[in-house]
Amino acid sequence: MIFWLVSAAMTLAVAAVIVTPLLRPKAVGDDNPDIAIYRAQLDEIDRDLERDLLAPDEAERARTEIARRLLAANKEARPQAARTAPTRSTSLILVGVLGLIGFGTYQSIGAPGYPDMPLQARLDASEEMRANRPAQAALEAAAPTPPAAELPQDYVNAINQLRVIAPTRPDDLEAWERLAFHEVELRNYAGAADAQEQVIAIKGEDTQMIDRQRLLDLLVVAAGGIVSPEAEVVLRDILERDNGNVAARYYLGALYNQTDRPDLALRFWREIIEKGDPENFHVASARAQVGDAAFRAGVEYAVPETRGPSFEQMDAAQDMSPEDRQEMIGNMVSGLAQRLANEGGPAPDWARLIRAYGVLGNQEAAARVWAEAQQVFVSSMRDMEILTNAARDAGVLDE
Repeated sequence: MIFWLVSAAMTLAVAAVIVTPLLRPKAVGDDNPDIAIYRAQLDEIDRDLERDLLAPDEAERARTEIARRLLAANKEARPQAARTAPTRSTSLILVGVLGLIGFGTYQSIGAPGYPDMPLQARLDASEEMRANRPAQAALEAAAPTPPAAELPQDYVNAINQLRVIAPTRPDDLEAWERLAFHEVELRNYAGAADAQEQVIAIKGEDTQMIDRQRLLDLLVVAAGGIVSPEAEVVLRDILERDNGNVAARYYLGALYNQTDRPDLALRFWREIIEKGDPENFHVASARAQVGDAAFRAGVEYAVPETRGPSFEQMDAAQDMSPEDRQEMIGNMVSGLAQRLANEGGPAPDWARLIRAYGVLGNQEAAARVWAEAQQVFVSSMRDMEILTNAARDAGVLDE
């Protein structure tokens, strides 16, 4: 209530400053410019008479003529103030319009009822929010249930058997990797995360970065998109090993965005957006959310334009002569395959390699890359969609 009283008082004060000059009557002046000339001539006659430059009778005749002209000019003058001065009703309307604009704007973009919160208080509240987040189990229980996957019943029965067998073989890496993969197919992301944790435990020192990243993806998906304390432990472990890891930096930005620190989220997301592959799931997710984060942080940020994938180039190769097509794709395939084998890469690069082998007619190589890519990107639905489309185009997808 105090806020509204203060706002009303300030609005009235500003309105008074604007309206008061309008209500003040304007001094009536001489509208006819000849009046000033005639008055100046009368003064000049008096001065000439004092200096004996003009005879008294001549001065009287000149004064009489000028006075006649001055009288006529006075009759033609009109007081402008009477025509232009605003009425009180106009001033009241102006005050009302100012009030409506001010309070309407606040009602639209302000936060009515929101308590005063200094910067330090907001930082403390954000830190408390982050420290008191629900645990992974609670988030999984509250997460919306994903739509059921339409799979053959014999497949579902086989996975149910694997769920029973795997716990009896705590050191069977293949069993747990298969279980993690198939739980994703069944959209049981919490079960897939549990299986992936067991995979990492079995591998120990041989755990690869992709294994940790897959676990991070599964934990967040299972929690309905919320970065839980358990997921934060995983992502910080990843960043300690690879500070530039795109997935971990995306989820760290998401964590800050979810705990009222959009400024920090923007800092992490800008880097991966401007340097990362736009088709990477984590980069694409950051691009989709960074606008809102920038707005809440009070920063103007335009998402950079993306450069599309080169799938069109692969399709264009179909119209080339066999020799040209073979040479172009062969050069591309050799370099791309070597890079993915040595350094890895995002799903779109794996998809390009699958499609390239398909264009070359090397279905065996395309199938081999497709099988390997599934193991790498099993936890990302977005990446799996890209790879599945590529495998279908290459003719190696079993449907």
